[in-house]
Amino acid sequence: QVQLVESGGGLVQAGGSLRLSCVASRNIFSIGAMGWHRQAPGKERELVAWITNTGRTNYVDSVKGRFTISRDIAKNTVYLQMNSLNPEDTAVYYCAAKLSLAGGYDSWGQGTQVTVSS
Repeated sequence: QVQLVESGGGLVQAGGSLRLSCVASRNIFSIGAMGWHRQAPGKERELVAWITNTGRTNYVDSVKGRFTISRDIAKNTVYLQMNSLNPEDTAVYYCAAKLSLAGGYDSWGQGTQVTVSS
């Protein structure tokens, strides 16, 4: 397993920005993919962005163009830059990892709260 620690959440006004960080306990080259998920109260957790060990990125339509996932290999860290935030982005954001691209996400961070006010 890999340990993941998220940080960077907080309270921001609509239109503002936040940068989330996820530090992994192992070299991220050995991780098939790392992704950011979010979950609002009463809603299912959804994957919003992910990056593979080759650097390929993907986003769900609701965040595409506003969020950017990136990595710093030397720091074992994946980032989620969130711009043009709106209240619908309010959720607990979780970093997750899957060792195999063929499998599901099997390692999870504790989550960091993002709250966007109107």
